[in-house]
Amino acid sequence: MRDLKQGDAGSFYTYLTDGCKICHKGAKMVLFVTGLCDKRCFYCPLSEERKKSQVYANEHRVENDFEIIEEAKLMNALGTGITGGEPLLEKELVLHYIRLLKNTFGKKHHIHLYTASAPDRITIEEFCEAGLDEMRFHPPQNMWKNLEGSSYEKSMLEAKKAGIETGLEVPAIEGVENLVKFAMKNDYFINLNELEFSDTNADELKARNYTLVDDISNAAEGSRDIAKKAINGSIKAHFCPSRYKDAIQLRKRLIRIAEITSRPLDMITDDGTIVFGIIYSENLDKTLKILHDNEVPDELYEIKNNTIEIAAWVLEELAVSIQAYGRMEIVEKYPMKDGMIVESMPVLDPKTYK
Repeated sequence: MRDLKQGDAGSFYTYLTDGCKICHKGAKMVLFVTGLCDKRCFYCPLSEERKKSQVYANEHRVENDFEIIEEAKLMNALGTGITGGEPLLEKELVLHYIRLLKNTFGKKHHIHLYTASAPDRITIEEFCEAGLDEMRFHPPQNMWKNLEGSSYEKSMLEAKKAGIETGLEVPAIEGVENLVKFAMKNDYFINLNELEFSDTNADELKARNYTLVDDISNAAEGSRDIAKKAINGSIKAHFCPSRYKDAIQLRKRLIRIAEITSRPLDMITDDGTIVFGIIYSENLDKTLKILHDNEVPDELYEIKNNTIEIAAWVLEELAVSIQAYGRMEIVEKYPMKDGMIVESMPVLDPKTYK
């Protein structure tokens, strides 16, 4: 028997795959290979924007191998999760990316793959030879009662024989107990995700009488309870709640990126964002003279065209002296290049300060 353990943000588990362990550290890059899929799962949360033949590394659209490797380096990724859509509609591309990542970062770079298909033995062997570490199968809901003797059972058995850690990953909805029994019988892991409302699946969920947990969550009422009922000490299982992605996974990944890329002038917040000041100078020479006269270290400011990015605390101390030469603000943003601005606040703005 395995103990049921409580994780962050309401997650719980009896077992974590290596892929999940790396994800919990915020050290897993998400490689979205294609938004196309030949299945029509009613609960699919994928946005219309993503339902195209395109590749993303984390949140960034990428056009070539170099951009993928740079994104992995940016966060010091210890592994990659390959997802979609249905990644195996681009099988050769997936194989290429597995080889690319393994050749660049070594065998220790863990790679897991999601698929709603049931690849044959030859395809499984190709993935094994390329270096795939883990496969997470997502059979359509109408198959959940009938996996025994199906192409999915055969495919999962081939993956397990090849030495690939093998399991299931599906939303926690009615009928999932059938998959739990199948996984327990065959010693596979099962990851249950909390059912989520999105713009693209809301009508389908409502038609099936699903409701939101509350006004501030996109989680579906009852999904967590189904997972609690299904998971017990006899099964290798993990429940991942809706808010985990933002509350833990994204935050930890941002912190990793910030720790690698931040400048001495940046302050890293607990959420992994960075805070710094900006001077939109109308007289760069005079503004710089104030910084020099006050012996501001070179590493605490950076000149970018006619703006100066500067440590927020330094700007607050010198704001009165600088205000005659330009507008000033303090910015909080994601730590990546061209990262999203979370908040900007004017310095010495009469509407803000008295």
